[in-house]
Amino acid sequence: MRSYKTALEFGVVYIPIELHACIKNNDIGFNLLYKKNHQRIKYKKTCQNCPLDIKNEDIVKGYEYEKGKYVTLTDEEFEKIKSKKDKTIAIDKFVNLSDIQPVYFDKSYYVVPTSAEKAYMVLKRAMKSEQKVAIAKTVLGNKEQLVALCEQNGNLMLYTLHFYDEVQSCPEIKANVSVSKQEIDLAKQIIQNMTQDFDAKEYKDEYREKVLSAIQKKIKGEKIRPSEKINPPNVINLMEALKQSVKSSKKNTNKKDTKKTQKKLSSK
Repeated sequence: MRSYKTALEFGVVYIPIELHACIKNNDIGFNLLYKKNHQRIKYKKTCQNCPLDIKNEDIVKGYEYEKGKYVTLTDEEFEKIKSKKDKTIAIDKFVNLSDIQPVYFDKSYYVVPTSAEKAYMVLKRAMKSEQKVAIAKTVLGNKEQLVALCEQNGNLMLYTLHFYDEVQSCPEIKANVSVSKQEIDLAKQIIQNMTQDFDAKEYKDEYREKVLSAIQKKIKGEKIRPSEKINPPNVINLMEALKQSVKSSKKNTNKKDTKKTQKKLSSK
């Protein structure tokens, strides 16, 4: 799990911390094979002007400032560029979480103090009480990051944010249509019928399980068959589609409520 050692600066308060990635990679690993003999495909690092394989320790980062002309930077030089501010997370301001549009959020980390635990607890509890999010900038690896810190479920969390100029504007939607109040009211009814508390435990990667099952079938020499026939939906007008959706959403909500009640009773 990726982690970074850094420090939080809150005014003149200094809190050494570690950032631990919240997300682990559950992707199924596939190797690329030559389809005729199932041998692994290898990627060799070579130089344009020499046939030898290049070792990782002989590779440097180069910036092409003119065609065919490069200036190189070593890891040590990258470190020399960093100022004291780049090596810490100095809080710049506090904002409301609602001020940050979801499109800006990128990666998430747990913030764990390595010392100055009391200062960490004071900051965390104060942020929870004020319901504010701290905004700062720092350099993680060789990339400057805009970050947001917030108290969440008893933990102090750090989220890396995209910079403003990294976020693309939404393509213009050209729709010259009229919408009736009845259509909107039906859509609102569907939303109300489908409104529930969010519980991440209810969701799992079902397609990943299907892929793992398919792998086991292939190992046994079985064929992979379509799990279901996909038929295109019947073309009906919007009003009829909304009315049908109201009915089906109400039925599904009643089924879920019944299951929840049964779970509560069985757990007692």
